[in-house]
Amino acid sequence: MAVLKAKPKSPKKTKNRKWKIFGITLLVLVGIRLALPYIILHYANKTLATMHGYYGHIKDIDLSIYRGAYTIKDFYINKVDSITKQKTPFISSEVIDISVEWKSLFHGRIVGELEFDNPVLRFTKDKAEPAQIQKDTTDFRQVLDKFMPLKINRFEIMNGKIQYIDSTSKPIVNIMMDQTHVLAENLSSVRDTALLPARVTANANVYKGTLSFNMKMNPLADKLTFDMNAELKNTNLPELNNFFKAYANIDINKGVFGLYTEIAGKDGKYKGYVKPVIKDLDVLGPEDRKDPFKQKLWEGVVGTAGIVLENRKKDQIATKVIIEGAFGKTEINIWYAVADLLRNAFIHAIHPAIDNEVNITSVGKKEKKGNFFKRIFRKKE
Repeated sequence: MAVLKAKPKSPKKTKNRKWKIFGITLLVLVGIRLALPYIILHYANKTLATMHGYYGHIKDIDLSIYRGAYTIKDFYINKVDSITKQKTPFISSEVIDISVEWKSLFHGRIVGELEFDNPVLRFTKDKAEPAQIQKDTTDFRQVLDKFMPLKINRFEIMNGKIQYIDSTSKPIVNIMMDQTHVLAENLSSVRDTALLPARVTANANVYKGTLSFNMKMNPLADKLTFDMNAELKNTNLPELNNFFKAYANIDINKGVFGLYTEIAGKDGKYKGYVKPVIKDLDVLGPEDRKDPFKQKLWEGVVGTAGIVLENRKKDQIATKVIIEGAFGKTEINIWYAVADLLRNAFIHAIHPAIDNEVNITSVGKKEKKGNFFKRIFRKKE
């Protein structure tokens, strides 16, 4: 009986079949690529819409597979009042870029980076809710973790704005700092094994003044370990008059404010100081002739105290508040603050700058503390 042999497939048909498989595979991959942004967008908006106490939304998401990144456009989260269900803007950003930090791959680590363009963070003081209403405990780190599965090693904020609004006060308080830039690097300690491997720098404009902030820290330490300093210079006080009228019942005709601070912490303890400085203060003047009598009286008291405590040569009021202790238990040396206030007024003007006297090694060290009068009449620093 003759055996039938299968006809060999022609090379042409085999080639055509391979091209069909390749074409179908390519179409599937293209389809997945086209559909993926919508799938991610749907998942993200579903997550943002179901947060307890908050509601968020994203307008669009773009994928950049070749660089391992995706870009979120027109993102916002609103706080939802638990009684009225009214939504109040909380945080928004025109663009958020989430990507793999490729240079860290050379150090054997897969970590990510975040970049925010034109973000706005608003803190709003609302009317007090009934005591039985449970406070919202949403953890925004958990929300971010859903969008960023990798550990964040770097993040940058460009042209940000931080705003505080109190619509319950009279007048309404609405203050902010803008043109904020923040850069945080090596948060996962990828490239540095130093005691404080991570670095955070920030600067912003605050009512014609400038804020600068510098911090080194160890984000992987069991207990908070950091060394920071910050200075706020030349803030124009009259532009904050709604704040002063609402909370201190005064308005300021003239004055410039500065604040200088250094704080370091390790092993559950911290140490530092805060040095506020006010120059050219004028509280009561011809501009206040139409103010109510009680306000004039109070402004007169404040203005007189300012004159008494002002260093005439430098035309400034200043003190230095020492703060130290353990986290959860703060110790503020009021007597030292009063002594430095008197010293600035009558002995030597406090220098409006960072003193460079606090660092990670000074935390926990006990220093000799002179008495109240020795603090006032100590030698010029």
